[in-house]
Amino acid sequence: MGTERSDAADVDKLYEYGERLNEAQDKSQHVSDYEGIISAVNGDSVKAKQLAAQLIPRFFRHFPNLSTKATTALFDLVEEDELAIRIQAIRGLPLLCKDTPEYVSKIVDVLGQLLTSEETVERDAVHKALMTLLRQDAKASLTALFRHIEQGVENIREKVIGFIKDKVIPMKGELLKPQAEMERHVTDLVKKSLQDVTGDEFKLFMDFLNSFSIFRDNAPPERVQELIEIIEGQADLHAQFNVSDIDHINRLISCTFMAIPYFKRGASSSNFLNYFNKQIIPVFDKFPEDRKLDLLKTLAGSSAYASAQDSRQLLPAVVDLLKKYMPRRKTEETNFNYVECLLYAFHHLAYKTPNSTNSLCGYKIVTGQPSDRLGEDFSENYKDFMERLSSIEELVKVAMKKLNQGMAEQDKLMSAAKTEEAKAAVRKDKQKTTTSLRICNNILAMTQPLHSKSPSFIGDDKVNLSGTELPKRVQASAGGKRSATSANVATNTIASKKGRGAGGMQNQLVTRALEGLSRGGRNNGRGRGWGGRGRGRGYR
Repeated sequence: MGTERSDAADVDKLYEYGERLNEAQDKSQHVSDYEGIISAVNGDSVKAKQLAAQLIPRFFRHFPNLSTKATTALFDLVEEDELAIRIQAIRGLPLLCKDTPEYVSKIVDVLGQLLTSEETVERDAVHKALMTLLRQDAKASLTALFRHIEQGVENIREKVIGFIKDKVIPMKGELLKPQAEMERHVTDLVKKSLQDVTGDEFKLFMDFLNSFSIFRDNAPPERVQELIEIIEGQADLHAQFNVSDIDHINRLISCTFMAIPYFKRGASSSNFLNYFNKQIIPVFDKFPEDRKLDLLKTLAGSSAYASAQDSRQLLPAVVDLLKKYMPRRKTEETNFNYVECLLYAFHHLAYKTPNSTNSLCGYKIVTGQPSDRLGEDFSENYKDFMERLSSIEELVKVAMKKLNQGMAEQDKLMSAAKTEEAKAAVRKDKQKTTTSLRICNNILAMTQPLHSKSPSFIGDDKVNLSGTELPKRVQASAGGKRSATSANVATNTIASKKGRGAGGMQNQLVTRALEGLSRGGRNNGRGRGWGGRGRGRGYR
């Protein structure tokens, strides 16, 4: 009973202070009343603390000399055990800034820390308070929020990024005003925050920047180049490459895929291609098998936007790698996925510097430049390259025959399928077979023009490289049986028949090449980006 009386007395006293301040013409003369409100924060009454949380911000602007004391009191209230007190204090925090905008940054900093609350109603109050301050002063508010990302305090950092993703980005049209100035400011904030990000976070921020008007399709080249430089920094193109660093491999592949649309818009691909030439291709054989295809896809996709100088430097390495996967004899192994990517890169690089192929492949292309080297004998190179072209074409044609047989079998199975599950399985196999056929057709489309002594190289989109989307997460096989209609099983059936001479061996090699096609060249669930945070501590 005594406690209830005390609580009532404390509340009554606060109402008294509040009424006097409300009625006063010059509120600044009632310092003792405002101090009495602040002191209620140190009491034991829950109701008094709730009321103090309402009154402190209401009269805050009238007592600048007590601003620090009042702010500290409200901060103390957001740490109270009682949820009702915390919520009332959180609601009051933006009100401190209504007439004193210099407090926005400080209040947002505290609210950013409160995003870690596990109470839904409290977290909602924090969100509303932050949105109020963002609408009042987006520049100061975003600066304070991004400071949490830059400082990297675990949990707080992730919650702040989540808030930006869910609340700020969807409202950017309303919040980022004046538009150009604020977009520039946010770009600078993002740059400072990218020293320690996951792959998903990096993609989130790059998508955010790419949506800005200052970076749209009509943006000047230097703006597009700015985005490329951000991606280059994340790809660590200045670092000595270590083929055992899986984190760097994943980051490099993801960043190169991300960069290709900017190459298309006119940004320079030189740094990426030079890095590939000097650091990546020389150790390609040592790459993890499940990353080789994605790496070649990034190389192929980038080659279309190479300069003539970069093409001349990169072409010899690409030709050497192409020869490795275009066997001279039909009894050697190959991988059609790799061949498609390398032929695509070869065509686009050679298109920019056609006479470089004279010494590499024995062609006789005349440009009138000393680099034509027409007086030198490269006939052996020509003979070797033609044999490799013919060999890969024969392997591809055998593969296509088997794939078409598999497709016919799949059509029969689809007609016989009774359940949706069975039909879905057949559709999946048909999609794999269709992709495999597309790769084979692409290879033939790119090898056939190369038989001439003076060939025409493909430098446009006449051939669309298959499967150039970002790597997707795939699950490792649980050991279940594959359908008899899948491409490699169909070819295994054919390969098991009696062969004539080297024909049996050729069928086995085609089967292996087709296995690569049906798998897509990757396994065991590699994701599209890197997983953990930090260079050298968690990229997965």
